[in-house]
Amino acid sequence: MEIIPISVPTPFYVGDVNVYLIRQDPVTLIDVGPKTPEAAASLRSGLAQHGIQFADVRRILLTHSHEDHCGLSKQIRDEAGDTEIYIHPWETGHLFGRLAREEHRALLQRSGVPDSVIDEMRGLYEEISLLTDSLGEGELLDLEDEMELEFETGMLKVLHTPGHTPGSCSFLREADRTLICGDCVLKRITPNPMLSPDPNAPERRFPSLAEYLVSLARLRELKPTLVHGGHGEPVTDYEEIFNRYVRAIDDRQKRVLSLLPASGATAYDVAKELFAKSFSADVHRFLAISETAAHLDLARSEGKVGMELKGEIEFFTPLR
Repeated sequence: MEIIPISVPTPFYVGDVNVYLIRQDPVTLIDVGPKTPEAAASLRSGLAQHGIQFADVRRILLTHSHEDHCGLSKQIRDEAGDTEIYIHPWETGHLFGRLAREEHRALLQRSGVPDSVIDEMRGLYEEISLLTDSLGEGELLDLEDEMELEFETGMLKVLHTPGHTPGSCSFLREADRTLICGDCVLKRITPNPMLSPDPNAPERRFPSLAEYLVSLARLRELKPTLVHGGHGEPVTDYEEIFNRYVRAIDDRQKRVLSLLPASGATAYDVAKELFAKSFSADVHRFLAISETAAHLDLARSEGKVGMELKGEIEFFTPLR
């Protein structure tokens, strides 16, 4: 069961996205790229090199619902006619924009983000959301942890690996311990733990960084031999990248704590200092707030910081 990577361009700073073709019955794509003419042409060309057209695709598996991974799903489905599209039920980006709902606004307000900044970020993400066609819940099938997806000569097992997003999933070929991980594992980038409503309690932030560390440890237990990520080259030494990620997260956590004054600060306050050079650029502001809030949530869960609400805004204070 050959896994064929196809590099597809995106308009984002992260660069090309990796789409994976499994050219067996049912012909399957893992992720599809953004809805741009350039991405569609590139994917068509890459598939054609292996004798495949959009109309031949029977199944799409989405690692998560960010636009650079899911954007072409509807176009492919419409051309093929009966393509099944699978995604974890905790994902929402294919249903509406990332900051479109009021629970997103409420979580940003709790993080100390001014309404004017929220409006600017929402406007930016409204534009980004045009890079995917919305799909209704009835048009999708659920990915479930440990479910098995069969092919002619093999199988992929679904692994729910939350962190980057609540519903992020990876796919394991147990025969040789090959993983396809979307943005859970990237060779040259530490994935961002996105600020998201908790699927079980939307008024709360999803504990993205804590869940991400659990996901990394779960993958480590599998002793993968090859890890295909959503961007960049594959990883051949998971142990090395696991340790690098853990060190990077620990270093960032220390930096976040060092920026907390005794009088307390919001996630927004800390993010402005932590990412001072890039804070006002494009999507980086939301990514900065997401990462900072995730680190503060993790530190609070570990007893390193306290949190009190002043009105509806969270203020974090160092405890040790």
